[in-house]
Amino acid sequence: MENSKTTRSSRPRLQRSERVFSESHLTSWEVFVRDSLLTLAWPDLLNVVSGSTASDLISRRGVFSRRYYGSVEQLQQPPEVDGQEHCRRFRIENGDSPGEKDEMFGSPSTPVLENPEYQTRWYFKYFLGKLHQNYVGLDGEKTAFFLSVVLNENSNQCVPLYRAILFRKMGAQKISLPYVQNKLLTVKQILSNFPNMERLEKNPKEIFSPDIQKDLLLLEEQEGSVNFKFGVIYMKHGQTTDDEILSNEFGSESFSTFLSLLGETIRLKNWDKYRGGLDIKGDMTGRYSVYTIYEGHEIMFHVSTLLPYSRDNRQQVERKRHIGNDIVNIVFVDCSEDNDVDAHGVFNPTCIKSQFTHVFAVVSVDAQRRYRLSVFSDEAVPLFGPSLPCPPVFEDAELFRDFLLVKLINGEKATFETPTFARKRERTLDMLIKDLYSEHMTDQRMTMLNRRAFSDVLAETPRHSRLKEDSRQIEFVRIGQALKLEAIVRGDAPTSLASAGAAGTVFKRSPWEANCFYPVFPASTILAADSWGDNRLVIATDDGVYVVEDGNTHRLLIDKTLQVRQVSVVEPHGILLLRAGASNREGKIYVFRLSQLELITEPKTRMDLKEHRLERTRGTHLYALSRTGGSRLRMCVAIGRRLTMFQWKHSAAWTAWCPSSDTDTVEGFTFLWEITLNENPSIMTILESGWSPISPTHSDILVCVGYKHHWDIVNGRSGQVQYLHTVKGDRPHLVTALDIYEDQEVQLLLCHNHTCHFQKLHDEGTANGSNGTNGSNEHDFHWNFVPSDIVCAFPYVIGFTNNLMEIRLIVNGNLVHTMTMPKLHLIASKNDIYFATTAPEFFPTRNDRLLLDTKVNEKPSPPSSPNVSPEARPLRIYRIPLHALNRNANHEPHQAAQTHHHCVNESPTSGWKSKSTCLTIPEQPRVSRSATSSPIPNKGKMSAQVK
Repeated sequence: MENSKTTRSSRPRLQRSERVFSESHLTSWEVFVRDSLLTLAWPDLLNVVSGSTASDLISRRGVFSRRYYGSVEQLQQPPEVDGQEHCRRFRIENGDSPGEKDEMFGSPSTPVLENPEYQTRWYFKYFLGKLHQNYVGLDGEKTAFFLSVVLNENSNQCVPLYRAILFRKMGAQKISLPYVQNKLLTVKQILSNFPNMERLEKNPKEIFSPDIQKDLLLLEEQEGSVNFKFGVIYMKHGQTTDDEILSNEFGSESFSTFLSLLGETIRLKNWDKYRGGLDIKGDMTGRYSVYTIYEGHEIMFHVSTLLPYSRDNRQQVERKRHIGNDIVNIVFVDCSEDNDVDAHGVFNPTCIKSQFTHVFAVVSVDAQRRYRLSVFSDEAVPLFGPSLPCPPVFEDAELFRDFLLVKLINGEKATFETPTFARKRERTLDMLIKDLYSEHMTDQRMTMLNRRAFSDVLAETPRHSRLKEDSRQIEFVRIGQALKLEAIVRGDAPTSLASAGAAGTVFKRSPWEANCFYPVFPASTILAADSWGDNRLVIATDDGVYVVEDGNTHRLLIDKTLQVRQVSVVEPHGILLLRAGASNREGKIYVFRLSQLELITEPKTRMDLKEHRLERTRGTHLYALSRTGGSRLRMCVAIGRRLTMFQWKHSAAWTAWCPSSDTDTVEGFTFLWEITLNENPSIMTILESGWSPISPTHSDILVCVGYKHHWDIVNGRSGQVQYLHTVKGDRPHLVTALDIYEDQEVQLLLCHNHTCHFQKLHDEGTANGSNGTNGSNEHDFHWNFVPSDIVCAFPYVIGFTNNLMEIRLIVNGNLVHTMTMPKLHLIASKNDIYFATTAPEFFPTRNDRLLLDTKVNEKPSPPSSPNVSPEARPLRIYRIPLHALNRNANHEPHQAAQTHHHCVNESPTSGWKSKSTCLTIPEQPRVSRSATSSPIPNKGKMSAQVK
């Protein structure tokens, strides 16, 4: 066993001795002292050169800290008579934790709903009321499961794809798979994309009964309620027990103002909307309550002063019965305006004797009518956003309401992931799935109709049974649409705009809303690209290398004789790096000065660029650069199994101080070391210097290397290799390794298949070389597809495929938004995020896809290239500003937060600017289109959807 471990993680062979990487007249120590002095003396100089602030640099590196979300403390327990009260620990968010006070990072406090139902309830949105196929079977552990597969009919003319849901006792797993014409997927191929579903006990059987739709909808509804009920407790200063707090018969004027901010006061008797467990017939739970609708969610507030009050019962059992059973409670602490006390320091969540309540949001208001918020969450509740600003004080009441409601909804959703609720949900799902399995496996109709083999594709129905199959399909769709309409009518539908048309509905600008950077880029394929400054891109295509400017035409730099596969613009040193070659064996690294590119008037050919080739790089199939803004620029080049490390001879600080002295191209790189690995690398990431078990000195350079099945950490100077992580399964697909930092400690976000795994570089299990189980899976999360590119832009992590963009929170992996775009391609993410997609006016259809909103009576449409035909399907380039993703919502103007998705042209006579067009996604309608569409499907689409 010991020998096998040594063989797998054996040290690579050190090919050459390391060379001095500093200037020839300086020792390494002198260079270190010089760079340190430059950094201390002119800290702003580096920011000017790199065109970014310190916070922008940190955001680009994907820095995040879970300390933003408070610290866990064990609060003092109130004295109990029986002494049996269980000690609870709470995570406290109040602006006082080290992460919340760290001004360098700012506060990612944009209020965004996590796991929004209109995007997570796939069966309701994409399956119910549409033709789809359902299967039942047993996995390798003889556990029952249900599988639903649909070919997305709404995207057939734009972005066709398969959507599959696997219902198991652990919950529903979802995945999107690309649809390739004339290459249909089998059920077995679809199942193999889910974890541990490669080998099955029995072949799954298809269910033809339309009643299965109601059963699967019930399974999906176990994820949680679409509507919410929250407790609102009025507390006076000095009250310390729940008996005292709940005995407040009336609230103050400031409390009444707060209630009017939360929602409208409604009469409970004969109330016909969501009631949140309150009596609507005989006023048994009070005459009035507070109700609101927020982004499609109906919310009923259980207000302590509006619930029945008993003068004889000091425990106020009727009030405790409702408030004590609410997962989330708001505690309004009322302190007199002239009483200078810490309203949030007087509340202790342990005084509320409820094991059911997991989240307390403590609210107070000061003499200036500013609201202050702190949040107490049971330590078992996973982290949830938005994180509180520092200080957590809100001057605008409407912004505070928006922030508070999002925090409450996200808090209740997070609570359902605690062990207590997760076990209950798993038991419920297990029982339901077992019952449904027994029911449908013994269904005689299924046995008689099922004549398809397990390996058959989702293809056309045989002609001899066409009439019978058509009748079945029509009935199947009719029943599904009836179920969908019934769910909408009773208010349990996961529609994002159930409040459409309601008074007070506000359309907010999403942080990820993209601006048009360049309207019509003629190339249909982008091979590689990088951003240059604030308004330029260097893009490599099959036709050559272009420079694209915001508002100007594109310019060809290098013609197609040089096939470029990788592009990097290193602005602190003023250089451009290209990896080019018709094949990997012919790959070479080319180095240019950015100043030289400005002077190019005629496109260069491959023969004109011989002097720009970097020695020792012939056969390069991959290279990686160290992060910009570091003390040194390093480049690791992979040539087959050989890794070669280069370093730029001038530091960023030296270049900033003496820019005229840094004019080198290929001669600027000096060779450091070279090693040979055991297999060809497919992924490389250069890590920041630091101590580790295999890097005891800060001068060592570590490289994270990904192969076919696993990742290693390589120290080229010493030749040591540290095993990092292995991907289990028969079909591993490594995507990327991103270096991120939590509390100044290096972590790696290892992405493979549709999974993202957080791995600490100095993990104790990793250092000992454990076998694939190293590292905690506590923070792992899964995409709904297999991404081709991943970008960290704190607090979000964004995944890209060729037709989908999925945005999640990096701190907990929760989904916040999904966008569908044809021919989607990530261009660059070094500064802002640039991506390209087919220009919307070239879509065959734009319904339920992308909208281009332009201001009326101004420039109506972007200029089109006269040489572009509709068949060419040119690309449009968009930009997501980084500052919009990590902005502080509390410190933005109120008007900006309520801006509708309209784009403003700077001037009718100006060139095409990035603000002229926005890429927006239409909100979901209150009633789904499928609920009112014809139950008879299109004949042309029927064969592509049903076997």
